[in-house]
Amino acid sequence: MIETEGSLLRQTANTRFDTSAAAVLMLLLLSACGSESDMASEASDSAGSRNGLTAAELATEAPATESGAEERRVDADGRGSGEVTELDWDALIPEEWRPETLLEGLNEDGASLDDISDEDPRAEAVMNKLMALWKQAPVVEALDGKKVRLPGFVVPLEFDLNDVSEFLLVPYYGACIHVPPPPANQTVHVVLPEGKAFRGGVFDTVWVTGVLRVERFSSEMAEAGYRLEALQIAPYP
Repeated sequence: MIETEGSLLRQTANTRFDTSAAAVLMLLLLSACGSESDMASEASDSAGSRNGLTAAELATEAPATESGAEERRVDADGRGSGEVTELDWDALIPEEWRPETLLEGLNEDGASLDDISDEDPRAEAVMNKLMALWKQAPVVEALDGKKVRLPGFVVPLEFDLNDVSEFLLVPYYGACIHVPPPPANQTVHVVLPEGKAFRGGVFDTVWVTGVLRVERFSSEMAEAGYRLEALQIAPYP
């Protein structure tokens, strides 16, 4: 069942879940989009205009009989039993996958990403190549079926932010060609049990506990390499 643990704290986009691989990837891509302080300011302004800076909360629990039955179903196949493994985002990346090497040679004329603005005619071609690589990002098969706990930013997939049944969980936000959406192995599709809902939106930061599945998911927002069947959503930190 989904457990409520108080109100959900609103965070701005300058927060980072700073594990080594994700951080290196972010630094490699971060340049002509403006300073991190500018990004944080824009994120804060956007969040404020959408719903002020009030806390978002988890939806009310379903009746005890229903959630009890749901919990028994989880335990019945072993998915809900055992210890929870707290993951960082590096754990979702296979050791042999080196994103920094993939970025080399994306631009045919040899120019670095730092030298290409969003308005440059080369930008679209570079972005298309990059996103093709990102969609193919490999996952860690051994994580399938593990009960895990993972922090991240919420990227809603639905317009009604008061009744969110699924969302993407990511370690950072993309902003432009220099900071595109995270690769598939750094994007998790979070799904809540039927009848449960998460009340929140963009710029929320949370811990999600649940059963991790190696399962691809495609949306207009991003490509996810994992599915997380949520059992609990709590504020971060």
